[in-house]
Amino acid sequence: MSRIEAKFAQLKRAGKTGLALFLTVGYPDKEAVTSLVPALVAGGADIIELGVPFSDPLADGATIQQASHEALRQGVTLRDCIDACRRLRQRSVEVPIVLMGYYNPILTYGLERFAEEGAEAGLDGVIVADLPPEEASPLRKACLSRGLDLIFLLAPTSTDERIRKVCRQATGFIYCVSLTGVTGARKELPVGLPNLIARVRKESSLPLAVGFGVSTRAHVETIGSYADAAVVGSALIDLIRSSPVEERASRARVFVEKLAGKNSPSLEGAIGRVV
Repeated sequence: MSRIEAKFAQLKRAGKTGLALFLTVGYPDKEAVTSLVPALVAGGADIIELGVPFSDPLADGATIQQASHEALRQGVTLRDCIDACRRLRQRSVEVPIVLMGYYNPILTYGLERFAEEGAEAGLDGVIVADLPPEEASPLRKACLSRGLDLIFLLAPTSTDERIRKVCRQATGFIYCVSLTGVTGARKELPVGLPNLIARVRKESSLPLAVGFGVSTRAHVETIGSYADAAVVGSALIDLIRSSPVEERASRARVFVEKLAGKNSPSLEGAIGRVV
């Protein structure tokens, strides 16, 4: 059983909604991920998505675009992202780790090389935002032969035919985009989101994760009523951007604890300062 499969099975047994937290590798600096990810896991993160910085992040809003820009200025590459996964495994991070990015860096790196080095580093899967299922076979073959999941995205605009096509190819889980737009924290979830989840459920028994615009505990609770996991990225990056260097990890942990619904006597005051 893969880490992703085992994690979702564990969440189902516990009756919990999974939390996937997204960080751009190389933001705010090259070493930040090694301190931030353990803090996120300690706070309750079930899955970690490591963003691969890219010069044309067409699915991302201003927050993640800026994070990618800063990471690229520091020279962060796909190899650095794979190395980040390796370092996290060396630091005993056991939750599933997924790379999320765009196809060009992977294609340039080499599909077989990417899959082989990713698996060796302890990677569990990859999400490629601009890779349609019609063109995914080479990467899917390279990934599956090394035990990596290729995780596809579906959106409210996805046709029933596209949903069926993705569900036939998907492994690990399916990433359901909550809205017709780019990433970025929002106040409300789209009212049509449950309909998308129902349409995908008809075609696949894989776990479903919802991302884009998710930023609060209320969002997580709502998503948990019809999906298996919530993905939070921009809200976390905004928090990290506004935090003093010495408080980034502790504030990130408190933020995840709030998303997870954890309560402690000391938590409420801290939450007011960081969210």
